[in-house]
Amino acid sequence: MLAMTDVVLPETCCAVVWAGPGRAAYLGPSLRLRAHSGSVHCFALGIDEPFTVLAGGAEHRVRSALIPARTRSQVVASGRMLFLYRDPSASWLADIRTRMTPAGTLHIGHRDEAALVREVHGGRLPVGVLGPALVPSDARVRAALELVGTDPGGRLSAADVAAAVHLSVSRFQHLFTAQTGTSFRRYRLWARMQHVAAAVSRGESLTRAAADAGFASPGHFSDSFRDMFGLSASRLLAPGTRLRVDPGNLGGGGN
Repeated sequence: MLAMTDVVLPETCCAVVWAGPGRAAYLGPSLRLRAHSGSVHCFALGIDEPFTVLAGGAEHRVRSALIPARTRSQVVASGRMLFLYRDPSASWLADIRTRMTPAGTLHIGHRDEAALVREVHGGRLPVGVLGPALVPSDARVRAALELVGTDPGGRLSAADVAAAVHLSVSRFQHLFTAQTGTSFRRYRLWARMQHVAAAVSRGESLTRAAADAGFASPGHFSDSFRDMFGLSASRLLAPGTRLRVDPGNLGGGGN
């Protein structure tokens, strides 16, 4: 049985962007992405019809595909698409692969893809595929995540946070990765991206939101966003797109 998170879609045909700790989703018209190598895992689902994904010199016509981080690929679609993004995590990747069929550098054909499509047609965004947000068992890592969540500008370094939780930098970074499944640097970038999304959802301009999140320039933010998701933020957040931000604490990211 599928475990779905209750994210209700608006009663319109507009595109929807959802952002949560270490996770994000896009539902809407095909973005006509160029070939790229994203820094996060991407689960792609054709809502209206199958799509084509090119990767590793092979072409696959599928209804769903898992594209691991740092895998050069291109999705070609004419119907609506659901893209679910997840920060690199060994445990989540291993779990979702058991539900799919290996195909070169990809995994295709999620065993529940028909049910996932029905969820979307029924008005819900199936972000449960991305797995639950993890609450680390170590109190020092939980404290570190809380500090990151209160630092929208991303000014706290690993050394700053390590000192605050009374650990050496090397021990802190090792413990952080072991508990969250991602590096401190990558988690902090996710947190900053979520702060940008939250600010834009409140009506701030993308330029102002990016500056407040500590990006040195619009170009710096654009490059970081493109590296993570494979497209520009301004294209993703085009007029008419509905933006939803998970109200939960940032301290749940990354497994």
